[in-house]
Amino acid sequence: MQIIEREITNLITGKIKPGKVVVLNGARRVGKTFLLKEIVKKLTKPYLLLNGEDFNVQEILSKRSAENYNQLLGSKKILIIDEAQRIPQIGLVLKLMVDEITGLKILVTGSSALDLGNATGEPLTGRKFIFTLYPLSEREFSGTETIIERADRLKMRLIFGNYPELIHLSDFDEKREYLIELINSYLLKDILAFENIKHSSKIFNLLRLIAYQTGNPVSLNELGTQLSLSKNTVEKYLDLLSKVYILYRVNGFSRNLSKEITKNSKWYFSDNGIRNAVIANFNRTDLRNDTGQLWENYIISERLKYQQYKKRITNNFFWRTYDQQEIDWVEEREGSLSGFEFKLLSLKAKPPTAWTRSYPDAKFKIITPQNYFEWLSD
Repeated sequence: MQIIEREITNLITGKIKPGKVVVLNGARRVGKTFLLKEIVKKLTKPYLLLNGEDFNVQEILSKRSAENYNQLLGSKKILIIDEAQRIPQIGLVLKLMVDEITGLKILVTGSSALDLGNATGEPLTGRKFIFTLYPLSEREFSGTETIIERADRLKMRLIFGNYPELIHLSDFDEKREYLIELINSYLLKDILAFENIKHSSKIFNLLRLIAYQTGNPVSLNELGTQLSLSKNTVEKYLDLLSKVYILYRVNGFSRNLSKEITKNSKWYFSDNGIRNAVIANFNRTDLRNDTGQLWENYIISERLKYQQYKKRITNNFFWRTYDQQEIDWVEEREGSLSGFEFKLLSLKAKPPTAWTRSYPDAKFKIITPQNYFEWLSD
């Protein structure tokens, strides 16, 4: 079986310290449990590994007392809990452990920001490090493929995305079936279980509308009209979709110039395979009319992985004016601005005149399949 080393591994292991809790979030099936096992292999001291979905584990940890936890751990000073969000009041459990057991190091995983974020939030303030694991990244693939292979496989990744298990499926039908199953059995299940939401068809139709509008500003009022939902309900559903790592929101950039549009946001999928599964379209790129959208969604999802794994604190935006001048992606970092346009072909292009006039010191660059990897590695 091909094993691709995850870029975040060293970041996580470097934060496993006494008196701290390392929290690893991420969508289902992105490889959290597998990464956990790889980290465990590198541990040189005794550890206790628990599965939060095990009823016996839940029952043992429910008795919140230092004596109970000391007996459970014995001489072990490393505790690892997979699917920790399944344990009732896990935040309070972990707080008591790190407060009362000297030298204890804790690593836990959770399937979404909804589950573990809410559960560990306030009780572990100042005691935790949070990481997010995404589907495989271009940087992670680079260790297992040549430049020539990368160019060919990029076309496949634009269609099927980067979920880890896909690399073991060579047949197109198997890849397609895997992604459909992933949506129905895992990703949407997280949302519907939260606050007993019952409108699964509305959630799915909302995703379809977002998929067809990838790269364009989205009006919540218009979405609500099409779905027969209130604006507030649409906003709530989009927030939930972002918290289970299906969608990512990008707001419009403005420094209060009258011609800049900021009212509506853009929404991107965290993985191209999920987007294509939602609209039931796995055709090759040369048989589609949305290849520009596929490229924009893909490269933005890759840039987000790069920012997260490199711990680059960056504000991300798009830029558009009322007279239709626009830039796909704007990054604000350390007092400087950079604008990026995403093109499938290598085209010489200049930034919009309104952009250069308003922000003369900003950088500008075209990102294509020919130079994108450098952009993800700078």
